[in-house]
Amino acid sequence: MKTAMEQLPKQETGRQTDFTHEQKLEDVEAAHQAFVVSAGRLLSVNNWHAYAGAGSAKFTLCNNQGQEVEVMAEEGFFFSINLPGPGSDAGDGQEWVMIEKLISEGSAHTAEEYVLMTVRPVPDPRKADETIAHFFKDVSTSTFIVRRDGLTVSAGAHGRNETPNNGDVDLHDKIRNTAIALMARVGLSGPQWQKLVNGLIDYKE
Repeated sequence: MKTAMEQLPKQETGRQTDFTHEQKLEDVEAAHQAFVVSAGRLLSVNNWHAYAGAGSAKFTLCNNQGQEVEVMAEEGFFFSINLPGPGSDAGDGQEWVMIEKLISEGSAHTAEEYVLMTVRPVPDPRKADETIAHFFKDVSTSTFIVRRDGLTVSAGAHGRNETPNNGDVDLHDKIRNTAIALMARVGLSGPQWQKLVNGLIDYKE
């Protein structure tokens, strides 16, 4: 079995980001139960806004037609991201990603257990247009992990190959995507992902 960190896409170009949060439990049973709850939150994409708290982006899980679905995340599903501030033209105000990998490994009886989800920028599935509807190019990925390692339960958001999407887009998106990518580069997107990973572990129902 590969470890969770061995499942991350290889960093080759652009920027790499890593945001994590963890909690240590008193015994394996408690740690496993905390992992199960946090893994459920990871798969409940429509509730990420609640877990991350006020001022965060809104995430909406969708099928391949771009229609909202009230289910747990699955490989091949899409989700839209509604960021605070002006949205993209290509996505009619939203960023779009597809879940290209969703895996679950381990159990209460293994040293490590985890759920991992990797998403990649894609065109708006509601349109015929092939323009990537995201401020990063489709070489970029975000991988979200909830894992238990012994008595420690953690959540992470790991960006790889983050590159501004300022090529095959209209002028508005070129300016906007470059600006948002630069904001991300200087760390202004960090609070969003840090709040999410904190919430995946610490959220009180």
